[in-house]
Amino acid sequence: MLREFRKVGVVGLGTMGAGIAEVFARGGHTVVGVEADEDALARGRAHLDRSVRKAVDRGKLDPAEGERILGAVTLSTSYDDLADADLVVEAVPERMDLKHAVFTELDRVCKPDAVLATNTSSLSVTEIAAATSRPSGLVGFHFFNPAPVMKLVEVIGTVVTEPDIVESVTELVRGLGKTPVSVTDRAGFVANALLLPYLNHAVRLYEAKYASREDIDTAMKLGVGLPMGPLTLLDLIGLDTSLSVMEALYDENRSPRYVPAPLLRRMVAAGLLGRKTGRGFYAYGDEPVPATEEGPAPVEPDRVGVLGDEADEFAELCRGAGYSVTIAEFGDQERVLGECDLVVVATPAARAVIDLALRTGRPADAVGLRLIGENLAEIVTTVETTDAAVARAIAVCTKIGRTPVRCPDRAGFLVDALLLPHINDAVRMLESGYASAADIDAAMRLGCGYPRGPLESADGIGLDRVQAGLRRLLNQYRDTEFAPVPLLEHLVAAGRTGRGGRGVRDTLG
Repeated sequence: MLREFRKVGVVGLGTMGAGIAEVFARGGHTVVGVEADEDALARGRAHLDRSVRKAVDRGKLDPAEGERILGAVTLSTSYDDLADADLVVEAVPERMDLKHAVFTELDRVCKPDAVLATNTSSLSVTEIAAATSRPSGLVGFHFFNPAPVMKLVEVIGTVVTEPDIVESVTELVRGLGKTPVSVTDRAGFVANALLLPYLNHAVRLYEAKYASREDIDTAMKLGVGLPMGPLTLLDLIGLDTSLSVMEALYDENRSPRYVPAPLLRRMVAAGLLGRKTGRGFYAYGDEPVPATEEGPAPVEPDRVGVLGDEADEFAELCRGAGYSVTIAEFGDQERVLGECDLVVVATPAARAVIDLALRTGRPADAVGLRLIGENLAEIVTTVETTDAAVARAIAVCTKIGRTPVRCPDRAGFLVDALLLPHINDAVRMLESGYASAADIDAAMRLGCGYPRGPLESADGIGLDRVQAGLRRLLNQYRDTEFAPVPLLEHLVAAGRTGRGGRGVRDTLG
């Protein structure tokens, strides 16, 4: 039988806590917000007022509704005002000692049948519950910031949480106009457990000078359609917060995939935490902007030679932009490309560029190129490619209306090097029974702004192609974190590869 929650308490009225209080007030609940002292209470009221007034000014709320919401929230510095609350949500900073102190007080004052909840993004809900005499009555909430706007809420039950409480809270979230995703208590839950390893991987590539920060971010925005690149997103989240989540993931999984990048640790140690400190991977506000390594200036080529599996598409774009183009067939490269001042190996990430570049007899003038979608072009450099060849390739890509990004001749180039391991993580999560395919995709769409969930992307790309790309990464780097998970291997073996047919999503929910 579902429980009713009429009066809701929120402890901690920072940006997130005030947002949670607003969500419940919008949903018609009576809300009591508790802070440590009058100064903190005033800041909490300011957060709440500012958020509601902004919604009114933007036409998202009418003025009368805004006043009703503000009037539904009572503020206090006393835990005793939560004595008759049906649900109390803790939203203090992510420190276990602070959370234990809050729940010790809540355990003292709250009625026996009150449901207690912790809003945490990375800490163990089970360990937090251990601070109370009623661990079976405690759940985890993970609202996303800003809480009034973001539609996702992760609902976390522990091994001892009463099932009816999880069900009741899940329905409560749905009644608030949010999308609940129910998971068990594991580090990172769904969204952070998938998002942070991908972000951490981007830091590793940047640290290794695999690509510039701008090219890494541009590749994932234009190549995958993500709302922002991984390094920009890390600055927004906060590098210290991201590091703590990675440490929690590693503590639980002990896998190389979850080892925090050394550069991430060093930046946190140096106080470069992102937007909140004015500088992270990028600079903000009045901070001086660190110099960006500039590539060669664009230089127009006179004649472009093209070869490779995707030569026809690229050649057509070049001709449309006014270039003289020669397409070389295999076995005849050296003869027909002799007068070209740029050689383009147009190939998918499935093939090494250097092999074809050497066959031209002019590897210094050759670059690899992969077109992705309508906007992006990956320019792939080999150990023989000169800066002059890169400059000509940049000029051509710009003229045909594609944004160029540079990367080395490695498995996956740039987009797939980041995307395919991320997809593999999602398939692993599904395989473990931790969350359904629908919940995994919903968490990443609604919590992280993805245009498509990672499993939806896997089916769209084709599971066989995802498998092949991961195997190439594994073969090149000999790192088991790139090994396709068994479920992916089995689905491909069974012929369930997606691309309009049966794939990972409709196979296991």
